[in-house]
Amino acid sequence: MSGKAYVIEFLKRGLMFGGFGPIVTGIVFFIIDLSVGGISISGTDVLLAVISTYLLAFIHAGASIFNQIEHWPIAKSLGIHFSTLFVAYSLCYIANSWIPFEPLVLLIFFGAFTLTYLIIWLSVYLAVRGVRRTFNAQLEVSSTADNA
Repeated sequence: MSGKAYVIEFLKRGLMFGGFGPIVTGIVFFIIDLSVGGISISGTDVLLAVISTYLLAFIHAGASIFNQIEHWPIAKSLGIHFSTLFVAYSLCYIANSWIPFEPLVLLIFFGAFTLTYLIIWLSVYLAVRGVRRTFNAQLEVSSTADNA
């Protein structure tokens, strides 16, 4: 795949899944309204949240292409994927005032984001490894049966 093809795939994935961000935003606002009741959110806050979550979902979906660039070492792929998501989430959280722009808060956010990222990555890695082993074992059994 060429560089241009990766960019197109990034954009295609982002466009396909970007709409889920605003849906999640609507659900969160609905749950907050049911839980707290009487909460007032300005139109500006709603618009910013919808745009932000659309961009987050777009970037998150598109960034999955970084893990499929086969000629990149895994460390480069993970580093770029992690950095892209961290910058996007940080800017979104700060722009929406979901976290304040303070060094200690940003450090805590970095730690929580990194830990969450590593747990999710390790879970996916172990699941894929398990599926790969099962698939390879089935291929081996099938190959052995064909040769008998």
